[in-house]
Amino acid sequence: MLKHIPNALTIVRFFLIPFIVYFIITGQYIAAFVMLTVSGLTDILDGLIARKFNFITNFGKLIDPLADKTTQVSVLASLTFKGIIPLWILLIVFLKEFIMVSGASFLYGKKLVVSSRWYGKLATVLFYVAIVASLFIEYWNTSINPTSPLISFDNYIYYLSILTTVFSLIMYFKQFYQDGYLKKENLKIE
Repeated sequence: MLKHIPNALTIVRFFLIPFIVYFIITGQYIAAFVMLTVSGLTDILDGLIARKFNFITNFGKLIDPLADKTTQVSVLASLTFKGIIPLWILLIVFLKEFIMVSGASFLYGKKLVVSSRWYGKLATVLFYVAIVASLFIEYWNTSINPTSPLISFDNYIYYLSILTTVFSLIMYFKQFYQDGYLKKENLKIE
């Protein structure tokens, strides 16, 4: 029963998404930050527990990154809806994640499970930092001091996040190719 704790924590992250989105849409940025922090902590905790006690499962390898991607895209969509970030950021991230999920699903169908790499994790962390910066700036500009708004320094973090995201996509494709997953004979659909 204990071996399911990491996967249960991952499932909790899916349940937190609607709350995070609701709080962003309604302008409750501190509550959104708290929920996002709880989500991030469960992400860290599930990974630590899975590695420390060897509770790593194929289900966990598949569902954990899906929880990350779903949270990230949902939050970015909410920020886009509110006009806090431009649509093109969401579109780039959505396209990259769609490609990654499609590729992972294809490989999973061939009984291969893709593990995350440091560059994918770095991109995720940078997006979380950018999102937290956006929430802080929006809270400051709407609640603390609307007459003297903060400069949107979060945009620079998003730019760095986008570069890291594109880099990670290239690196995953490179890794897939080197491992032989993208060779013609391995791409046959059965």
